[in-house]
Amino acid sequence: MTVLDYAVLLGFVLVILGVTLATIRLVIGPTLADRIVALDMMTVQLVAFGGLAALQARSAAFLDVAVVLALVGFLATVCLARYLERRILLSAEELA
Repeated sequence: MTVLDYAVLLGFVLVILGVTLATIRLVIGPTLADRIVALDMMTVQLVAFGGLAALQARSAAFLDVAVVLALVGFLATVCLARYLERRILLSAEELA
């Protein structure tokens, strides 16, 4: 094994650790904002997983999947953040 293979293997281990911790935060919460950030973190970790898979396979095919996942993850995070903002504004108006 080369140094690159060891680095990719270490990267896979760290990505799996990150996804595990993000999943715990997604389940535990406690707020909706925490869950949105955890979901975004999981998306970033999966994009990193795609990049590592492309390095290991020495193929750029996985990078296309990673780019699409990054775009969808970004749009989902923006939509969820806007939903959360409107939800907070509506609850503030009800209190006033």
